[in-house]
Amino acid sequence: MKVPFLDLSLQHKALREPALAALTATYDATRFCLGKDVEEFERSFAATLGYPRALAMNSGTAPLHVACMMAGFGPGDEIITTPFTFISSAWGISYVGAKPVFVDIEPGTYNLDPAKIAAAITPRTKGIIVVHLFGQPARMDEIMAVARQHNLFVIEDCAQAVGAKYRDTPVGVIGDVGTFSFYPTKNLGGCGEGGALVSRREELHTTARHIRVHGSDRRYYHDVVGGNFRMDGFQGALLNVKLPHLAAWTARRQEIAARYLAGIRLADVHLPEQPAYGRSVFHQFTIRHPRRDALREHLAKHEVGTDLIYPVPLHLQKCYAGLGQGRGSFPVAELTSDTCVSLPIFPELTDAQVEHVIDSVNRF
Repeated sequence: MKVPFLDLSLQHKALREPALAALTATYDATRFCLGKDVEEFERSFAATLGYPRALAMNSGTAPLHVACMMAGFGPGDEIITTPFTFISSAWGISYVGAKPVFVDIEPGTYNLDPAKIAAAITPRTKGIIVVHLFGQPARMDEIMAVARQHNLFVIEDCAQAVGAKYRDTPVGVIGDVGTFSFYPTKNLGGCGEGGALVSRREELHTTARHIRVHGSDRRYYHDVVGGNFRMDGFQGALLNVKLPHLAAWTARRQEIAARYLAGIRLADVHLPEQPAYGRSVFHQFTIRHPRRDALREHLAKHEVGTDLIYPVPLHLQKCYAGLGQGRGSFPVAELTSDTCVSLPIFPELTDAQVEHVIDSVNRF
């Protein structure tokens, strides 16, 4: 039995007719940059997920960049974040001329380790970018306690955690700003690039809205230095078609993950932990094994697709070599990168495919 790591065509085939109808309506109305479709998505996204407001943007990287701009980060500032994440989590810091300061992760959740943050704080520290990696909320109580003690601006990178909650609060509004990605592979993915920013603080939302459109609130008048971070109308239209299905897709991901957690019994395997404070929405189901590469080869022979997310932590990336943090700087993140492998987890997997993945892993 063949089990692909991901097959986006299944979801898109099921939604083909309403998606094409939505695109046709947007095309005929020439609503190409922001406009009615994007505004409708912003309202629906906020209402569906429990946010006071949302601001749609043209990628998942864009709201991270905008958040760093509106926080006032700049040259000489240090911003704490995780080395085990996608590179966009650090790009916003670098784009504004600040310095990313990496802190090691927890071995169980793969998220930023709150116990290690305080030691990384200096007089130049201005903020923290928390990543809710793979859909698992980070330990926000402990992180926010440190942030409040040192008056730090907190950005939550929720790119992989749409729909996740920390205790009873949606991720993204525990800190100052939350950011999302609607890249096609995400739990709520568009047919192209897209992202969003949320905040409980209305003044931050207003500032972000100005930055999104060239620092302008009215045409040809520019109050702040901004950029072009607008979502296009086609993405808004498609996301409006997909959003009503998010809850069911999330429930299916959680069901598949529960089967993996209960069924995988391979010796020496490290399964993702599920802390009581927040249930993952399982953008990825990532395990660790000391013989990861051999396990991958074994699974490939059994036609089970896998991926390495992420094979190189950020402090070992060439672009951040100037930070001077070589191997051994963050041992948990390095061990995770060296031993992790992600298994198939998307809503369209059949029960038979899920059982085949479990059986194939256990037979290694």
